[in-house]
Amino acid sequence: MNHERWDYRKGELLESDLLDDPKKVFVRWLDHAIDSNIQEPYAMVVSTIKDDGQPTSRVVYLREIVEEGLIFFSNYNSHKGEQILKHPKVSLNFFWSELERQVKIEGICGPSPKEISDIYFANRPRISQIGAWASRQSSELNSREELEERFKDLEAKFEGQEVPRPEHWGGFLVKPSLYEFWQGRPGRLHDRFVYSLNDEERWSRSRLSP
Repeated sequence: MNHERWDYRKGELLESDLLDDPKKVFVRWLDHAIDSNIQEPYAMVVSTIKDDGQPTSRVVYLREIVEEGLIFFSNYNSHKGEQILKHPKVSLNFFWSELERQVKIEGICGPSPKEISDIYFANRPRISQIGAWASRQSSELNSREELEERFKDLEAKFEGQEVPRPEHWGGFLVKPSLYEFWQGRPGRLHDRFVYSLNDEERWSRSRLSP
C-alpha cells in the first residue's frame, strides 16, 4: 500500500482571484504554466465514452483557444474520433503538478471548421504531415516495420510537393459547459471552484468542498 503524502503549499485560490468568465481564468492559469517553464503546459487528458458506456482516456495537446472553446487535433477514424462523433460529451483535464493546479473542463465536442484544420496542418513539420497519412490510428499493426514502410512509400509519393491534409485528420472543438479550478492546499483542504453554464447561457460559480 502506498502511504506517500505530498503536502501542497505553493498557492491558494481566493474568490477575489476569479473572474466572471471561466475561460479568462483558464487562459490566465495556462499563461502562468507557460511562463513557469513547466514541461508540458498544453498536455491534457481527453476522456470519451465507448458504445458500452465505458469511459476511456488519453493525453493529447491543446492547440488553439477560440471564442467557442478549445481545439485539439487528431485522426477522425481513431478510437477517440469515432467515439466523439457518436457520443460528443467529453471531459478534459489539465494537471500542472509543478504549480499544484488542476483544471477540469466538460463539454460537447465535434469537428472544428475545415479552415482551422487546413491552417494548422500546413504549419506542422513535414514528418508529422506524412505521419498523419501513414498512421491508421488505433488500428492493429503487424509490426513496426509495416508502419515505417508505409511512411517511406508516402514520403516518396509526396516528394517535391506540399503534403495535403487528409480528409480523415483535423481538429476537434470542445465547447465547454463546465470548468472546475483546483488549487492544492495543505492538509488536503484544497481550493475548488466550479463554473456551470445555465439555461440562459450564463456562467454560475460556486466553491466546492475539497
